[in-house]
Amino acid sequence: MDETALDEAQAVHEQKVAELASQVRGFYRRGEGFKVYHASTNSTRVLEFDRTRMVDTSGFDQVLRVDRDRKVVVVEANVSMDRLVDAVLPLGLVPKVVPEFPGITVAGGLQGGAGESSSFKWGGVHSTLNWFEMVLADGDVVQASPEEHADLFFGAAGAYGTLGVVAAAEVQLIDAAALVELELRVVHGFDEANAALAVAVREQPDFVDGIMFAADLGVIMVGRMVPKSDASLWRVARARDDWFYLQVLAAVRAGKTARVAMPLREYLFRYDRGGFWMGMYAFKRFGKPFNRFTRWLLDPLMHTRRMYSALQASGVSQEFVVQDLALPPKKAVEFMEWVDGEFKLYPLWLCPLLIDGFDRSPFVSRPLKDDQAVNVGVWGPVSHNLDAVEAANRRLEHTLTEMGGRKWLYAYAFYTEQEFWELYPRDWYDALRRKYHAEGLPTVYDKVCRHRRMPVMARRGVLTALLGRRGIRVR
Repeated sequence: MDETALDEAQAVHEQKVAELASQVRGFYRRGEGFKVYHASTNSTRVLEFDRTRMVDTSGFDQVLRVDRDRKVVVVEANVSMDRLVDAVLPLGLVPKVVPEFPGITVAGGLQGGAGESSSFKWGGVHSTLNWFEMVLADGDVVQASPEEHADLFFGAAGAYGTLGVVAAAEVQLIDAAALVELELRVVHGFDEANAALAVAVREQPDFVDGIMFAADLGVIMVGRMVPKSDASLWRVARARDDWFYLQVLAAVRAGKTARVAMPLREYLFRYDRGGFWMGMYAFKRFGKPFNRFTRWLLDPLMHTRRMYSALQASGVSQEFVVQDLALPPKKAVEFMEWVDGEFKLYPLWLCPLLIDGFDRSPFVSRPLKDDQAVNVGVWGPVSHNLDAVEAANRRLEHTLTEMGGRKWLYAYAFYTEQEFWELYPRDWYDALRRKYHAEGLPTVYDKVCRHRRMPVMARRGVLTALLGRRGIRVR
């Protein structure tokens, strides 16, 4: 963009911020709370909005400027990960942390404490921002950074929009390469997987994550960006390509260490088609064959944007355990053994995390003390009986707490209010909300802990996905 275009983009952004601030200030002066509507979500909690008590930030979706020399990009809050990557990749750059679903937004990654396979090195999305611009709940506009409003800057991570409305952010970038060369290291148990994760982290590649397909079979995947490779090329983005986890499973069943290469963009969003493996359960629920032909035929419905719309419209996520749990590495094996005995839900996703990048964000890391943690993704159906689902999630939360871990709060939480505030620093949080005039916004507990059930309407979810609707309930 030339200077004139940059100036015009900035002027348009400032006008949008002024209009948003005016709307927020009106709620504040009337003593009314409000919610922030983004028009999309990557939360598995069923969301509802009152049209008269919300502010709409879906239009904050522009890339404002890229500074190749400083290796930063300034974007509005609702810029999605795929749009962010597409803005900088032609310049040979890539964000340090790119969550695996293309529809996740920059503000969503910040306020949800999102991480991915590069988080063992860089921490979460919020750890890779230089600053963000926020409209406070009284309508004032501030820029928060580690040097200015540092308590707000670090406190916003994992606070799920309960401190104000993010309008823009400056994202750190690193040099990119055309390909990711991926080494698949087969493991035959939880102990072996945990040890292999630790070894991979010490090697300091670009990416590390893992999949356990069963208690005695899994893989740790170690990725490095390279300009070219003589390894076999995997493709995962086209309808005729099989889902990433199925290609990995086929390689693992061959029983040999494999080395493959993937285009960088396809690697970053490798789990988009099929939503890791959660799309498999849609085929099972409706009694449809799960094979390469049916996955090709239904491919338009099997990308995460459509899948999340279907989840929101159907309420089916209420029948699932969908949780990401961060644990000290020394407890990860014990926890996976407990999950195996309790749920027998496979695959499990493993992702090492640099806690140093999270340690000043209490809703993300507290009370993890090690430099590294292991994220275990436990996702799958439990029962059509919602009482049984709630009991299963309660057992998981209790076990996680006993083992010194913490859960990511994008999904349903089942803590009582007393239990929740025994885990998280209420005095600190309440003081921060008072300082930044956010008492009228929902608390984190209000947003993430389940208060009432929604009807489960699976066919409504399919229709929503077919029609390309958003699925979020606005009344």
